[in-house]
Amino acid sequence: MSTAGPRRVLLVVNTRRPDACAIGERVALELAERGFTAVVATDDVEQWKGSGSPLVEHVEPDEHAADGCYAVIVLGGDGTILRAAERARASGTPLIGVNLGHVGFLAEAESEDVGDVVDAVVKGRWHVEERLALDVRVLDAGSDASRTWALNEVSIEKRARERMIEVVVEIDGRPLSRWGCDGVVAATPTGSTAYAFSAGGPIVWPEVAALLVVPLSAHALFARPMVVAPTSVVAFELDRNSDAVLSADGRRMVEVPGGSRIEVRADPRPVRLARLVDAPFTDRLVAKFDLPVEGWRGGSRR
Repeated sequence: MSTAGPRRVLLVVNTRRPDACAIGERVALELAERGFTAVVATDDVEQWKGSGSPLVEHVEPDEHAADGCYAVIVLGGDGTILRAAERARASGTPLIGVNLGHVGFLAEAESEDVGDVVDAVVKGRWHVEERLALDVRVLDAGSDASRTWALNEVSIEKRARERMIEVVVEIDGRPLSRWGCDGVVAATPTGSTAYAFSAGGPIVWPEVAALLVVPLSAHALFARPMVVAPTSVVAFELDRNSDAVLSADGRRMVEVPGGSRIEVRADPRPVRLARLVDAPFTDRLVAKFDLPVEGWRGGSRR
């Protein structure tokens, strides 16, 4: 990846963590020393005193925050990376995550490697991995009521704690089944290790282009997680008495009245993650979930 062109880097920091703010100050300084300008959104500025440095440029906290930036460096966990993806939505600027959280599936490096991350950004030693995202439409009486997107998943869940919602599931214009359930999750392969996994869905390697559908506590004979084609349109029709709440990546919430229809399809705009090394997803899975692999001998057997 060439560093020709913009020499601005957006920093997205988990400002609730003092260690993240301290690392952010260090990153901004190192970038400035090497001819790059650190950019920080104004909502982070209010919480992170280090971003008041004259070395830092301020931008609005919206989907255009990364416009004109060469890369986005994220200091935090997966939640911070999802927030950074919102900031880079319009530009498609690649995200490089430094994990300061717990699991950090989306992150490329750990906190002790932050110097290597800065060096890689400055020298352009990284490549881009495109991740499928979801385009989500809520329709009420046939008209668009709301539209959003998600990198991990969209969930539709009951609003009233004491009652289930009734959902008819449709795939590619054909009805599949009716579920009485707590809700349903539509996820990407990237999100298969997040909420969908907790709900009993399969882990899908990110190289696989697919959409996942995972019911939540469904009271139905046929209610298993499903993997469908990336070209499919998945729709959920709510019963008229089934008010629900839609959540995209746990960040963007929409109240969905009974009788609504929610359509989920692959978004034509992927989320771009910067990778410093070509590490197999299997190794990432083992490391993040601390999976037992003792006794593995490796190699092929005939």
